[in-house]
Amino acid sequence: MAVLAAKGIIKIDLKTTASSGSSTSVFETGSLSVSSIHVDTSNIASPPKPLLIISPTVQGTYPVLLFLHGYELRNIFYSHLLRHISSHGFIVVAPQLYGLIPSSGIKEIRSAASVTNWLSTGLQSVLPEKVKADLQKLALSGHSRGGKAAFALALGYAESSLKFSALIGLDPVAGKGKCCQTDPKILTFLPHSFNLTIPVSVIGTGLGDEQRNCIKCPCAPDGVNHVEFYSESKAPCSHFVTSDYGHMDMLDDNPPGFRGVISGYKCKNGSCPRDPMRKCVGGIFVAFLKAYLDGETADFKAIVNDPGLAPVKLDPVEFIES
Repeated sequence: MAVLAAKGIIKIDLKTTASSGSSTSVFETGSLSVSSIHVDTSNIASPPKPLLIISPTVQGTYPVLLFLHGYELRNIFYSHLLRHISSHGFIVVAPQLYGLIPSSGIKEIRSAASVTNWLSTGLQSVLPEKVKADLQKLALSGHSRGGKAAFALALGYAESSLKFSALIGLDPVAGKGKCCQTDPKILTFLPHSFNLTIPVSVIGTGLGDEQRNCIKCPCAPDGVNHVEFYSESKAPCSHFVTSDYGHMDMLDDNPPGFRGVISGYKCKNGSCPRDPMRKCVGGIFVAFLKAYLDGETADFKAIVNDPGLAPVKLDPVEFIES
């Protein structure tokens, strides 16, 4: 089963942050230059799946974020979001978990576990010169069905030798409804039932549970979406909802290829530009990871105390302290 971080969880006391005059820079591009590295399975480093790695190019040692793409999507569709996160001091590893035909949920989770196990032997060899990965600070995340896969991996549904220190679900989805969960069925519909001992953040979308039209089903249906994932998480856990945006609105503006075109028509989308949404989601990732991987809690506290700091409307914002 997956090994979870045993070290003490950083406690965040919101009362120590003033509610007025607070600010944060996490919603803007960070100060570090980054590079995108494409690593195929034929590479000498032999990753089990093709990888998009986005890394700072400045000398230093950085935490690592494993990011799992959504259903029928490609890792490159998230390039702007992942570059935003990396520019604040994180190495992002985004595997392409399957090709044209989506794999089963269980196989998807096993593929994510195999990439996790590869990190300790292969990641360092493909990073920029003088950049080092700190796998003692390893976070796990994913979007849509990839978000559900991230939770399943953290819960131990596949073998993983590394420790995860934090978990983020980006509009996670566990199926078409309560009676139609995808395998493995991880939702119990009982509050705080996930057997996790690491900090969790869930980012949801306000339009994800709405139909695009009378033919299409919602992309993030009620009962199996971000609301339930947050409900089943244990403290410390947080929940942010971008109320005016849809399930695909954190993707790049014009993702390439047939899949990229189709992604714009699958779900109900917000009417506003995507760039503020990507900045908001990226900023929440950065603030959460800085808080629980590096102990730098000011940005996370500022957002929770004053959601108006975000470039898009966040409602609701919830946080259960440990």
